Amino acid sequence: ASGASDVILYKIDVPANRYDLLCLEGLVRGLQPSSVRPHAVAAVLRNITFTQERYDSFIELQEKLHQNICRKRSLVAIGTHDLDTISGPFTYTAKAPGDICFKPLNQSQEYTASQLMSLYKTDSHLRHYLHIIEDKPVYPVIYDSNGVVLSMPPIINGDHSKITLKTKNVFIECTATDVTKARIVLDMMVTMFSEYCSQPFTKEKLSSAFINQKVGINESTEKLAQLLTRMCLRSQPTGVGDEIEVEIPPTRSDVIHACDIMEDAAMAYGFNNITRTTPRTYTVANQFPLNKLTELLRQDLAAAGFTEALNFALCSQDDIADKLGKKISETKAVHISNPKTAEFQVARTTLLAGLLKTIAANRKMPLPLKLFEISDVVLQDPTKDVGARNSRRFCAVYYNRSPGFEVIHGLLDRTMQLLEVKPGRGEGYHIQASDDSTFFPGRCAEIFVHGKSVGRLGVLHPDVINRFELTLPCSALEMDIEPFL
Repeated sequence: ASGASDVILYKIDVPANRYDLLCLEGLVRGLQPSSVRPHAVAAVLRNITFTQERYDSFIELQEKLHQNICRKRSLVAIGTHDLDTISGPFTYTAKAPGDICFKPLNQSQEYTASQLMSLYKTDSHLRHYLHIIEDKPVYPVIYDSNGVVLSMPPIINGDHSKITLKTKNVFIECTATDVTKARIVLDMMVTMFSEYCSQPFTKEKLSSAFINQKVGINESTEKLAQLLTRMCLRSQPTGVGDEIEVEIPPTRSDVIHACDIMEDAAMAYGFNNITRTTPRTYTVANQFPLNKLTELLRQDLAAAGFTEALNFALCSQDDIADKLGKKISETKAVHISNPKTAEFQVARTTLLAGLLKTIAANRKMPLPLKLFEISDVVLQDPTKDVGARNSRRFCAVYYNRSPGFEVIHGLLDRTMQLLEVKPGRGEGYHIQASDDSTFFPGRCAEIFVHGKSVGRLGVLHPDVINRFELTLPCSALEMDIEPFL
């Protein structure tokens, strides 16, 4: 390596939906340590009138949102303050716990953030939220222009700005790790209680041939506007063609596209009132032949006394190579370029390894263990446009104190009977002695159907059994079922 560059090169995988990481500037921003609770949104309810009932409902809504969409304050934390006791502009920042000092809500003295964490460890309500920030090097905090602490989200508000029944202007702040959730929560708080303000909230907008076409009806613009208004989307014709103006209140955070409005129109019209029509283009559905054959086989193999297993399509290299006495280069396996774990390095080329691992995980179950699986394996194939193909396989194992080769052989005969393939060379099926490192020498046979090899059966080699942490003999059968379609 003499003369080689000392420059360290990093390979960074960029997800298809992260367009912001396609340039150096975006990468640098993405690699910078993320701040604690990076997002904050805020609003003001002006000239509000609180009664005891309204105040209680206001506080109760905060708590319900905290437990629901806010995910126990982990995604969003809501702070409400008396705007007349503080002055903007407001600063949302993060400081070391020892540098934050204020008088928390309903306390008589000031505490540092570190002291508050100790104080609230015994608090039946707040102790459940401490874990969200207590291991962070800095804590989030909101100040007004005079340095007064409004809150230390998501734990506690400051006592200075607490709201009362006499509060006329409410400052609402939502800090979050998810800005979308923060906006939804803020919209809920504002819209639910702005009706108690001297000037209630106003809303937004949207359009008619689109609705008629998608729903399959033929209603006038005026009628559709009435239907949408019935669904709490106040609407009216604009007079420009068939256009409808739709006001979407912030409470309807589920409306993100014209299709959502069309769906509301269909609900208001009544799904049962939509005239049934025959589609212009129609087809008769049919089960995929390979899946139909698979389902039929599953039923009868279970009836033969075998239990079906379902294993992962990915496995380790050792599972399909070394443990089965083979070399990985011989397996035609498709490799994962960046495996996250040693258990998922390659796509399986055999079902046998998965069944043996299933037996190893159920060794304490009563003997014999009779398992089968019918699933796909993945093999490299240069003739395919993606360089690989799926192959539907059938595999069965018999694990007991004796090898039970006759049981597996009997299952093969039953399977061929179900597939209507008669025994015999030429047009039927037969087995022929074969050598395979996975099986015990002299106890392995190759299965031929119509003169072509479709699989193997036999008694597994003791080394293979030991590598899967098993201690008793085991017979196995694995064959391709696609030739029987």
